[in-house]
Amino acid sequence: MTLSRTPRVDGSVVVISGGARGIGAKTAELFCHLGATVWIGDVDADVAAATATQLHCHSAHLDVTSRESWDRFLAEVAAASGPVDILVNNAGVMPLGAFDAETAATTGLILDVNVRGLLHGMQAVIPAMVARRRGHVVNVASMAGMIPIPGMVTYNASKFAALGASLAARREYSGTGVTVSAVLPAAVRTELASGAPLGRGLPTVDPDAVARAVVRTLHTRAARTSVPGWVAPAWSLVDALVPEFVQRWVRPRVDDRRALTGIDATARRAYLDRLERQAKDHAS
Repeated sequence: MTLSRTPRVDGSVVVISGGARGIGAKTAELFCHLGATVWIGDVDADVAAATATQLHCHSAHLDVTSRESWDRFLAEVAAASGPVDILVNNAGVMPLGAFDAETAATTGLILDVNVRGLLHGMQAVIPAMVARRRGHVVNVASMAGMIPIPGMVTYNASKFAALGASLAARREYSGTGVTVSAVLPAAVRTELASGAPLGRGLPTVDPDAVARAVVRTLHTRAARTSVPGWVAPAWSLVDALVPEFVQRWVRPRVDDRRALTGIDATARRAYLDRLERQAKDHAS
């Protein structure tokens, strides 16, 4: 897991939301490997604890949709390990399907986890970082924050918001010693994408590639990093230079509606069941 040109992070306190699985767990693993003190927070506290045991790091319950939960989580981190140096806002959910069939509970869950959760995380850690004149925030967004995709209307909205919030916060805290970076993965081979046909029109990556991109932002302090790195610049050119009628001709040829028509419901069942439980808990 060597990573060239990585700044020293040993001794840094790193908080990762949604760290029990997938990108969050791989990011925690890499930071642990680099000598950081890592805390993973997740609404699935038992899974987070098992992951933390495996990685030899720390965990605690965290419901990112609740500012009070953030405050309790960070108080536990501070009491045991001190102030947070690096926040990785990674928690996210990705229901797929027709927008007009989406329930209010699902819409609320997507927006509350992917947008409100990210905002809560920044609000909870940045003031102390500013007071110390140092800190770094990485918001894990998505290329869905730049590329509109049928079958992902609310998810697109949440990731456009995540990118916009990252860029705005970066400017607001410029000069304070605190930097904010957004990482935008393409399709990632994790449970979020289970049952979804991958591989046409958008490259696929493994979660460890996203973890490496997160850590690289400590060196680059880039405003926006896509994974792979060429995807965001390429899409920016397409969006700026390719007329919409050409895009409409191309999109069916890469099956851009597969989030509507190509989902394997059986393969996705376990993830959807977990989201349904989270939505009910969230609404109650």
